[in-house]
Order: sequence, then C-alpha cells, then structure tokens
Amino acid sequence: MAKYLVIVESPAKVKTVKKFLGSNYEVAASNGHVRDLPKSQMGIDIENDYEPKYITIRGKGELLASLRKEAKKADKVYLATDPDREGEAISWHLATALKLDEKKMRRITFNEITKSAVKESIKHARDIDMNLVDEQQTRRILDRMVGYRISPVLWKKIKRGLSAGRVQSVALRIIADREEEINAFIPEEYWSLDAVFKIPGEKKPLVAKFYGKEKEKMTISSKEEVEKIMKELEGVSYQVSEVKKGERSKKAPLPFTTSTLQQEASKALNFSTQKTMRLAQQLYEGVDIKGQGTVALISYLRTDSTRISEEADAMARSFIGEHYGENYVAVQESKQKENKNVQDAHEAIRPTDVSRMPAIVKESLSRDQFRLYQLIWKRFVASRMQPAVYETTSVKISGGEYLFTVAASKIKFDGFMSVYVQADEEKAQNNTLVRSIDKDTVLDFQEFDEQQHFTQPPAHYTEASLVKTMEELGIGRPSTYAPTITTIIARRYVAKENKNLYMTELGEVVNQMMKEAFPSIVDVNFTATMEDLLDKVGDGTVDWKVVVRNFYPDLDESVKEAEKNLEEVKLEDEVTDVICENCGRNMVIKYGPHGRFLACPGFPECRNTKPYLEKIGVKCPKCGKEVVLRKTKKGRKYYGCEDNPECDFMSWAKPINEKCPKCGGYMVEKGNKKACADEQCGYVEVKEK
Repeated sequence: MAKYLVIVESPAKVKTVKKFLGSNYEVAASNGHVRDLPKSQMGIDIENDYEPKYITIRGKGELLASLRKEAKKADKVYLATDPDREGEAISWHLATALKLDEKKMRRITFNEITKSAVKESIKHARDIDMNLVDEQQTRRILDRMVGYRISPVLWKKIKRGLSAGRVQSVALRIIADREEEINAFIPEEYWSLDAVFKIPGEKKPLVAKFYGKEKEKMTISSKEEVEKIMKELEGVSYQVSEVKKGERSKKAPLPFTTSTLQQEASKALNFSTQKTMRLAQQLYEGVDIKGQGTVALISYLRTDSTRISEEADAMARSFIGEHYGENYVAVQESKQKENKNVQDAHEAIRPTDVSRMPAIVKESLSRDQFRLYQLIWKRFVASRMQPAVYETTSVKISGGEYLFTVAASKIKFDGFMSVYVQADEEKAQNNTLVRSIDKDTVLDFQEFDEQQHFTQPPAHYTEASLVKTMEELGIGRPSTYAPTITTIIARRYVAKENKNLYMTELGEVVNQMMKEAFPSIVDVNFTATMEDLLDKVGDGTVDWKVVVRNFYPDLDESVKEAEKNLEEVKLEDEVTDVICENCGRNMVIKYGPHGRFLACPGFPECRNTKPYLEKIGVKCPKCGKEVVLRKTKKGRKYYGCEDNPECDFMSWAKPINEKCPKCGGYMVEKGNKKACADEQCGYVEVKEK
C-alpha cells in the first residue's frame, strides 16, 4: 500500500487532520517556519540583486531531520500549511529544506479542518504558488530592511532598544496625528431645547425636541439664543401639525472578516486584538469536544472576504428555517461593498458546522473560547436571516412659528435580531409613543428643558477603531493588525488605558524623528500604495525584485542622511535639584515603562526612587503651590498639584495662571486658544501671538 506524509504547521492540527485520513497517511507538524533570515544581520545580499540569505531556524535541525526521514519513506508528501501567503512560503521553505522531489511533493489547502474539506483538498493537490511565496518574501525583505536599517538610527539618536517597522511606524503616526487633533480641538458651545407636554388621559409626559422653523432647521449656539426662543414661545398654544407613519428595515450584518471580528470582540467581549486571534486560532485548529474528539469549530481566521461557500450557505438557511421559521430565512444574502483591498482567497470566518450550537459545546470550551465561538456563530447565522423591520412614527408639533419633533419606533419583526445584536447597538432602546397621536391634537405645555453642551474632540483610538482605520486606509493586511498593535504597545510607544490608546513621551519622540528623517516610511499613502504593489506580486502581475530595487536605494539614502544630519534626542539621565533623602546625592531623571521618574544615581548602593514632578510655571488654583506634569500608570499625561494627596487639584488640559474674565475660574490651553476650565461657563478666546 502507498504511504503518504501530510505536513501541517501546528501540532494542534495533527490530531484533527489525522482522524480524517486513513492508516496510509502520516501527519506531522513543522511548528511554523523552519527557515528565516538570520537575526545577527540583515540577511539580504544587496550586491547580489537583493537575494535573501535563509538559514535554518535555531532548534529546528532535529525536527527537519525527523521530517526528512519520514519524507523519504513516503510515496507522496502533501504540504498542508495554512491557506495564505505565509503558509505558502512555509511550504516552499519545507520543500527546499527537505530537498523534496517536485514529482513527489504536492501542495494542499483547506479553509476549514473538516473531513470533507481535508479529503477534497487532496483531490485538488497542486504545485506551490510561487507568486504567493514571492509576495511573502518581498514583505519579509522590506520589513527586514526597514527594521535593520532604521532601528540602529533610533538607538544612536534616542536610546537603545527602540525599533521601527514598515507597518508599525505608520500605525504609530496614525495615533500621533489623532492625538494632535485632540490637543488642538476647540470646543464649541451649543444648546438643546426640549418641550415637555401632557397628553390628555396619559400619565407619561411627551418630550419633543426643538427643530427650528417650518422650513429651517436651527442650531442654538448660546444661552441668549435659547432664552430668546423661550421668550417668544411664552403663552403660545401647541398642536400636532403632522403625523407620519412608516417602516424602516435594518439589514442583517455580514459574516466576520478578521478585521470586523477583532473590532466586535473588542467592543462586545473586551478582548485585545492579540487575544482574539489567539482564541480564534485554537477554535480553527481544533478543540476536544466531549463525545466527538478533536473538532475544528471555525473556518480559517485570516481573511478580508465576506464570501460564504454555497454548501455552508445552504446549511445555514436550512438550520434557520427549522429553528426559527421559514419567514426568518433571508431571500438573498447581503453583499460586501466593493473594496479594492479585498483578497477573496478565503471565505468569511464562520462555524464549520452551524448545527453545532454554542450551548452544545459550552462545557468543552474555556469561558473565553466559548464567548468568541458564540459571537462567530451568532453573527454567521444572523447574516443569513431576514432584516429586522421597525414601525416608525414621526410627529411635528407647532408652537407659534417654531417646530418641535418626536421620532419613535418599535420592532414589528425582529428578523436577524432574534439571534444577534451588535455591541454598540445593545444599549439603544426603542422610543415608543404611549398612545396614538392624531393631527391637530392640542397639547398641554408643561415646561422647557434647556441644556448647554459643547462639541467633543475626536475620540482616542482604541484597538478596534485603529484596526478599522488601518483597514480603510489599506495599511497592513488581516494577519498584521494584531502583531502591529502588540508591538507598539510592547515598545512603550503607546499606552493602553480603559481601551483607549495614548501616545507616550517615548512614542512622541520616535514618531517625530521618523517624520523628520523617514517621511515616506510613515506616509499613509506611500504605505497603502506599497501594500497594493505587494498584492500585485501575489497575483503575478509585478516582479518582486522590481519592488525591492525601487525601495532600497531611497531607504539607504535616507538612513545615511539621518546618521549624518539628524540631531540626537537622547533620553539621558538629567540631574535635578531634588536631594535623595537616603544618601544626599542629587537625584536624576530616569525613563521607565510609564515615563520619567526620579532615581538616586548611587544605584545599586542606594535604590531610592520617587515620581518625577515637572513644574510648568503655574500656581495651583486650589492651594497656590506649583502645578506639575504627572502621568497615570498607563502613561497618560495630566496636570496636578505638587502637594498631592493633600491637594486634589487635577486637569487633563494644561492650566494657565490667568483667571476667567467671565466666571473667575482658572483657564486652560486649547490649541491656539485659551478657555475656561469650567465647561458650564464656556468662555473661549484666541491667544495673543
């Protein structure tokens, strides 16, 4: 009998795949990559047309020897690494390292680890796709060039241990730009005006929002304006001038891509992108299910397509019809908006068997595995269901020359929402009218409710919103979002606090230097164009050497210029006038994971440390002592009194010594303006140049 060897990437897959194949098949794992560029040098022969110098990864020699032995015994070797460019490259490296005969070696891929998918893949065995291999090689080479040429510049000009990256540095720039927007934001005052009415025969009052005049929607910008409107409405009668009833439908969501899964898991489950990918990998590779053995629960997790196979679609529709009713089955599937960046090689992320409901496997999964599987299962089932239908009512109320409006809705048919509601919609409640209101109904006015508001700055990025932005801008690909974010947090360029991402001082210094010395590397458009070029290498329309030849000379020139002309911004120890109470030395400023702190220079004999308090030349509005710049444990800047905890003064915006001419409170800087710290006061003025 013929003997076959199947090589997968992960040991976790071995058991799952082996049970689908007969006794003639041996299944082994490569444990990921077996060859890579050396760590001790860039590993690219610049003089020899950028040829990469691959070496066997340390510790993989014994594994390769074992695989080589198994491969010799086999009549055919199937390379079954992951179905993406990284997996294609691993297969190529395996074929090279094992010196596999081309006639003996075949490449197979499966989008899900199920019996039918694995057996079908062997029927469609093929050659290694060298275009995909070249794309992976090009990405690896460019990343290596950026990292190994620019990082030493950062070590020399700032401090050792820093790093730059082709995608990582752009992601940092995106966060930095948002921080600048937030810091420069000037809040603008506006008011809302609600009218409260009593409806005859009803206990619950009706609250209507100010609209404006019949053909003119009005924005109320000041207290004077709102008081003028209320004055003009004194004594007028109110009646319903229009009632419109209608319906609106809400479409079912598309099944998950890598990006949308990361975003929704962050919002709904509070998972980091890294945690989401780790759990999804476990669900894809296989989990021991009671009574079923090792079972792969979801399809491949790295994808930017929302496409679903005909078989999976049919199974989902049949399941919905049986469990929810035929009226819940979608007439046709929702389509993904056209996006030039979408690579349609894989299906969307979905359960491998829709009949394997979350409750059935709950006992066999960890809490977090279950929560993620349930999210994926619900989203997929919902994607094959009918839209939800709302009954809407829109009411206009006339008072003098002004209009107030009431909008209400209630669910008429829950459709897909019987299974799944997105995290950011869960808190939204239906606004329903207590009774039917007819045109010309006269309402009994009770009171006005006027409220002052201020426009808010753009939100800080979260992991979820950063992934969304990177995807929209074409920066990175599904496999790179999580490691990119993990890296900039691990490098302490960015701090994560309550889901929000904040620039640290170190991150600001690195980003500023990258913008100055390597503007194209941190340019969003340049990076997005490069991603498109790399995709073209993958589909065989661009030669990978051309991309590298065009990229490296400019990088080399920029590095040489930076080494020669860029000023050092070393974060060196700065001596202060603070005396160490233990040994009498002048304490110095050190840099740690959370920014600056004071340390005794007598270390290790004296280990005294204390928080660093940077005075800003402003007196505390509460006690008159000095205001200092502080940082939270996660690295976010704020201003507080040096006498903390005795004085609890604290401000996120930088205070100034001037008093507010309107209310007498303290003022803060807001970009090129200064404003009263009390938002209720709302005083703002442009700073003198």
